[in-house]
Amino acid sequence: MATVALLLTACSDNDSFTKDSSQRLSFSTDTVRLDTLFAEVPSVTYTFWIYNRASDGLRISTARLEKGNQTGFRVNLDGTFLNPVGQDFEVRKGDSLRVFVEITSYENHSVEPKLVEDNLLLTLESGVEQKVNLRTYSWDAMKVTNLEVEEDMTIESEKPLVIYGDGIHIAKGATLTLKNTQLFFHHEAGVTVEGKLEAYNCLLRGDRLDHMFDYLPYDRVSGQWPGIEIASNAEGCWLTDTEVRNAWDGIWADSTQVALVNSVVHNCRGYALYAKDSKVALDYVQLTNAENDCLSLHGCEAVVDHCTLGQFYPLTGYRGAALYYEATTWPMILDCRNTLVTGYVDNVVQVNKDQKGSLDYYFENCLLRTPEVKDEEASYVDILWESSKDEFQGKQHFLTFDEENMFYDFTIVVESPAYERLIGRTFEVKSEE
Repeated sequence: MATVALLLTACSDNDSFTKDSSQRLSFSTDTVRLDTLFAEVPSVTYTFWIYNRASDGLRISTARLEKGNQTGFRVNLDGTFLNPVGQDFEVRKGDSLRVFVEITSYENHSVEPKLVEDNLLLTLESGVEQKVNLRTYSWDAMKVTNLEVEEDMTIESEKPLVIYGDGIHIAKGATLTLKNTQLFFHHEAGVTVEGKLEAYNCLLRGDRLDHMFDYLPYDRVSGQWPGIEIASNAEGCWLTDTEVRNAWDGIWADSTQVALVNSVVHNCRGYALYAKDSKVALDYVQLTNAENDCLSLHGCEAVVDHCTLGQFYPLTGYRGAALYYEATTWPMILDCRNTLVTGYVDNVVQVNKDQKGSLDYYFENCLLRTPEVKDEEASYVDILWESSKDEFQGKQHFLTFDEENMFYDFTIVVESPAYERLIGRTFEVKSEE
């Protein structure tokens, strides 16, 4: 009988609940901060915990969103969606409840992201009200799916464009001109050029505005979208004051023309710029951090002037070269001047001389991280040869080099021996979020 009484007492203590107003819930956070998101696009799910660290069980009489259904937040508490109110939740002593939060925000009729917030209000059986703040920034955007450019078109938008489906296709004979516009591409959406692409003061990147980890936004993760593909015999691609980032292949060109001025291609899962049997002109261009080559030239006629080619791709030890070139059935003609070519390993300049095609190259006033070439004086003029043994080398050339958080600013510092050769040039591009 004593054993039975003990068990009954234990069950009774565990299932008892208090209305004492001094007993309250605890939370894993008092504010749930969701990432910036596009209006009318569902967010990912965020979670937090409700703990009962009181001396007895607590009942939540009602759980509700303070603004009802006016903000777009959705809350699931212990498996129950608040619609927008839920009732009668129990949290036993020492127990916890998990809360899931999502939002599909409404348009805010502004070109800038705007704060959207609400409070999750929990009213205990005692009458005590506790709250957790929910907040995000919502950004109005124009949504585009499977854009077919069959005649000349110009897009200039204060609002960002979010691109879905197969992305943008520019038909043969048509020109798409992008001006002062930010384009965010969903994971299978890219740009296919059979005609001509021109971009002025634009940003092209993936559409994930959230974080992979607390310290790592998806914007710093490569391979978020396919990139720009320029088809054989297309008229080509001209980018000015434009940045392409976190793509698979930033730009892939075959038998066409590519011209970049004061532009950046950064953080690619494949190539930053791959060109075959094409004409390539790069002037004040940054090509950095690609798993394959940053600049890969195959049977091209290429002019590279005042550029930074930096091979510091962070996610593998088997990264490609900063600069690779070879002949094909077409001759390879490379004129590279006033350019910094560097990276992690001691040789980031690779040339394939085994191909049968004609190979003609000339470097002048460059800093090259490659073993010194001593028997080709006509091809290498006024070169600084860099190695890992140099006191100042590699990532030291650049203003910000945060490998842990994968955040980089490839502005060349004054202390760099490459500074004067590049005239202290900075690349005026959109900042990472």
